Amino acid sequence: MINKRLLIKSLLSKNDENSFYDKKQKLSLQSREGKAKFIKHVCALSNSNPDNNSYIVIGVQDEENKIVGVDFFDDSKIQNLVNAYLINPPKISYENVHFPRLPRYKVVGLVTIYPNKEITSLAKTAWKYPKKTTFYRIGSNSIPAEGNFILKNTNKPIVEAIEKHARNNIELTLNGVFDFFNRHKKEYNPQYKVFNEQFVLCWAGKKSEVNDEEYFSRVDIELINEQVRLFYSDLDDVKISYNENSFIITEYIMLGIDKEHKHYPLEKTIIHFKENGIHDIATEFLFEPPKFNKKVLYHIYNNNNSIISKIEKEIPLSVTEHEDVLKLPTTYLICYLNGFLESEEKLKKAKKYIRSLEDKKTYIEFKEVLRVLRKVKYK
Repeated sequence: MINKRLLIKSLLSKNDENSFYDKKQKLSLQSREGKAKFIKHVCALSNSNPDNNSYIVIGVQDEENKIVGVDFFDDSKIQNLVNAYLINPPKISYENVHFPRLPRYKVVGLVTIYPNKEITSLAKTAWKYPKKTTFYRIGSNSIPAEGNFILKNTNKPIVEAIEKHARNNIELTLNGVFDFFNRHKKEYNPQYKVFNEQFVLCWAGKKSEVNDEEYFSRVDIELINEQVRLFYSDLDDVKISYNENSFIITEYIMLGIDKEHKHYPLEKTIIHFKENGIHDIATEFLFEPPKFNKKVLYHIYNNNNSIISKIEKEIPLSVTEHEDVLKLPTTYLICYLNGFLESEEKLKKAKKYIRSLEDKKTYIEFKEVLRVLRKVKYK
């Protein structure tokens, strides 16, 4: 198994961006431009490495090669994005890799583009890149090919050497377990389990009971062999179960108006460990949006919009309005789920103001709500 943290270190320390490796400070998959640039780089790297893996490292400042990290990204549908935009799309994966010096909520993203023996090109126009364009890499640049493009690979020996250097061993695995336990306080009950005598999984979370149901919050789950964070949640409640071959995470969100709040299942993730040294991850979307009284929601929606208007005009908020700001992410989410589809854009207008609040929990909720909305809109 490849230790992904060691792999990223090898890529950053020994190689500038080239025809098998790219680095970005962040991905902007919410914008047309950001989505198109990501697709372009995947296309170019795939065409430049038909016989070996290519990589994109996310969360690195390009100028200084400094690891700054990004938020945990759990969109398992990123393969579908590539499939939608590319002819002969390569298989890709996105993994979240923990680095000790980063804050607990930050990771480095690693995109792996697997070998693809066919020429990849755009299936449709993406931003300013025309349909049927074929990209390839020259150094750190992804450029369009001209004429009859032929797949060539000159990177296989160096990529194999980097991956071999990043292979895991017992010392790295043990150090990873100790590091995980040292990073999590006793109140988060850090644990480990070995699956099929080869996969070491660590997890931690703060336990609570609601109506005789056991939930965990601030859950952190890592596959130690690969130094990959499989799951992370700051606020959502999670149920955990496992058997001899699988680890099962069911994520819930708490929604309600005033004091009437209830747990709603959002998504189930099953990590299945096979005897051939391979694991796979399957997700099942469970969420059924709750319905609330329309008259009450109209009042909440209009009140929220009034607050947003004041924020945009830099008009001071009243004490009551400031208290309502702390509820904006959740109340706008409820409004969106009940047909007020402009709620997402309204909420985004308050991002700068919410980020500046002394109470950082509201900004965490803001990011969690956007994550839920992304999943809901995909479905």
